[in-house]
Amino acid sequence: MASEASRLQLEQAVRVAEQAAVEAGTYARERFGGRLTIKQKGDAGDMVTEVDLHTDALIVERIRTAFPEHSIESEEAGQTGERHPDRVQWHVDPLDGTNNYALGIPLYGVSIAAHERDEVQLGVVYDSNQGDLYTARAGGGATRNGMPIAARPAAEWRKATISWIQGHGVGKADELCLHLRHTLESRIKRVLRVWAPSLTWAMLARGDIQGIVLYKSEGCDLYAGLLLAQEAGALVTDFQGRPVQGLCGPEPYLVAAHPDCHDELLRLVQEAVADVSNP
Repeated sequence: MASEASRLQLEQAVRVAEQAAVEAGTYARERFGGRLTIKQKGDAGDMVTEVDLHTDALIVERIRTAFPEHSIESEEAGQTGERHPDRVQWHVDPLDGTNNYALGIPLYGVSIAAHERDEVQLGVVYDSNQGDLYTARAGGGATRNGMPIAARPAAEWRKATISWIQGHGVGKADELCLHLRHTLESRIKRVLRVWAPSLTWAMLARGDIQGIVLYKSEGCDLYAGLLLAQEAGALVTDFQGRPVQGLCGPEPYLVAAHPDCHDELLRLVQEAVADVSNP
């Protein structure tokens, strides 16, 4: 987005995303702890509530009103508008952390991203319970409530805290998944499983955790947090160590950390992968 017109449209898109995220997150916070209608979604234990549906429709409508020519993929409505390589595509998860929300655990948020020609241009994450708004622009840095944030390295890697993000479709008998988690938990002080990926990426971006390992986790909750972490200075690669630039495929496997300690986390991951691949 090099032209002045493109920059102006990006700023408009950021404003629309921020306003929609805050509106949706505020509604979710007001409903938190109340009576919910909960339905199972799919065969992997995921669930959906009326709050998911309401906030999904709200955000999609805000984007469609501002940018009727764009296409949108949202967690509940699916694809709206035809995807095209030259058309801006939005990704919306209106209630990231639904299981937490339904259980009364205040770890849930809103994730909104937009990409153009496979390059993620903006990411907005709203921590609905805390009221914290995270924003990232491609090449423009990352902020929390308007203030710059940055990833931080671990002073001692063995005392680091990282987070594990796993896709809903990963089976309980997935041998690599089990071994990789065991390796990380035995070699690193603490491995968090928050079950709200966008908030996990925000924790990395603001320097409160030192790394993330993402295992086969697709979905609308990925790209806003991913851009946030990258713009905050985190290095994100696949399990082979190749830097992630733009979209990263339907079922990505990622390692993210501050550049000063990324290689050590990647080495642990690659050792675990080799153990399973070459028993």
